Amino acid sequence: MLTLRFVPYHEIEYLTSARRIHKLLDIVKENKIVLLEGRLKKEEETDLIEITMEKIDEKFKGIELAVINPDRKDNNNVLRKMKSGFMNMMLGDRQGLTIIGPATIVSEIKKNPDKIELYTKEDPEKQKKVKKKGKP
Repeated sequence: MLTLRFVPYHEIEYLTSARRIHKLLDIVKENKIVLLEGRLKKEEETDLIEITMEKIDEKFKGIELAVINPDRKDNNNVLRKMKSGFMNMMLGDRQGLTIIGPATIVSEIKKNPDKIELYTKEDPEKQKKVKKKGKP
């Protein structure tokens, strides 16, 4: 079964960077896909990837990560740019959406300006359990 866990920004807002990363990684290690309101800082994303690499073992194969920003680079309207700048100043890292999933479940995350596609695969551990239960 595919499980998504929405994490509102206020749940991680006042955590230190290390606690924030470990909280998200703990959820992913439960084979859940995290939908985080907002985004991590660039340094936190780097730290998340480094910590993930250290924790890879037989059971935990890593993560897939994607960040969706509402910023439009093709925005030529001065008023919209000012409004966007003000929103960034007020909301900070709350804008956008971060998706983090276990590599055993998420095979690929594709982004383009109009949509995001998250491709999943069946969890191999669950497949083994189903096969064992099916044997007489």
